[in-house]
Amino acid sequence: MTLKLTVNGQVREVAVPLNTPLLNVLRNDLALNGPKYGCGLGECGACSVLIDGMAARACVLPVSAAAGHDITTLDGLSQNGQLDPVQQAFIDAQAAQCGYCLNGMIITIRALLNHNAEPSPQQIRAALEHNLCRCGTHVEILQAAQLAVVINAAEQQEALNE
Repeated sequence: MTLKLTVNGQVREVAVPLNTPLLNVLRNDLALNGPKYGCGLGECGACSVLIDGMAARACVLPVSAAAGHDITTLDGLSQNGQLDPVQQAFIDAQAAQCGYCLNGMIITIRALLNHNAEPSPQQIRAALEHNLCRCGTHVEILQAAQLAVVINAAEQQEALNE
């Protein structure tokens, strides 16, 4: 069956079985490699994407459930060559070791900021609770998340002043 998906602001058509995991479609059919295959069970967060601004685990979400919704991957967060504030914060805080978990961490923080522009450190920890990092860069990831709050607020203020 052919489905129309809105991915990173573009309507894309894919001919796949309705129960195909969204992750497989994104990576294999649309060549979007931001979301990673981690556990395949929706437990680690490496496959996270935004569905209408909310974090979702693409490895367990059937592509049919994503049709009709706005899907944003790590690849689609930057706009006009400018990184998303969360992406910039992760670079500035040097919050990467192997980088495999970063897709999920960045997507999760972006989803949090979409709904809470000023989360507390406890809210950030709670949001990231089910994202796994095997390298142990949790301290840097938390620092990056807190920096993302600051950068995001500055960009929102700048947009208001324009």
